[in-house]
Amino acid sequence: MAIMHHPDVATLMSCSAGSQPEALAAVVSSHLSMCPACAREVGRMSLIGAALFETIAPVEVASTAPIVEARAGEADNPPPPDVRPSGGAIPYPLQKRLGLTSFDDIPWRRLAPGVWDHRLPLTEGATGDLRLLKVAPGVKVPEHGHEGEELTLLLDGSYSDATGIYRTGDVSDLDNTTEHAPVSDPDRGCICLVASEKRARYKGLLARLLQPFTGL
Repeated sequence: MAIMHHPDVATLMSCSAGSQPEALAAVVSSHLSMCPACAREVGRMSLIGAALFETIAPVEVASTAPIVEARAGEADNPPPPDVRPSGGAIPYPLQKRLGLTSFDDIPWRRLAPGVWDHRLPLTEGATGDLRLLKVAPGVKVPEHGHEGEELTLLLDGSYSDATGIYRTGDVSDLDNTTEHAPVSDPDRGCICLVASEKRARYKGLLARLLQPFTGL
């Protein structure tokens, strides 16, 4: 099935520039391993960025101009980033981080009825949150918004919310202007990789009371 929801252009540009926070970059790199179109776009952005960077240093350009010109000429058909394809259900960049290739081997933690997570550690000093979420069929996540950017990559199954239906490979790219209440697929549920800059902003009292324990 074709991937219908992709990261925003600004998100891909941030990835290309290497300026993304670690948690968000983990989601984007996993998506790139599943989406050739976005991988090519990031490759194109990287080539253009390299060419533009060279132009701001005239002394350096003199010795590397032939290389820069060649790279700029490749921008119409650049190679994808160095992202190897997945050897299992888990995207390769995520396999490296987890040390696992199957969702069945993940030590899930129960958060609430029908909801489990597995938090992924970030390097020291990194901000934000990165975790896998597994949601049972037909479960609705409490309505919430976001204080910063949130990226969600669908790894298995699907879910729907006010912004659309998300299936395997799709990315939900949300900022602090969006509130939603995702509902998992009634037959398969879903497994997602979720990165957020800050904690969610829940509307319901119960969800707010449980937030210190879930960390979401």
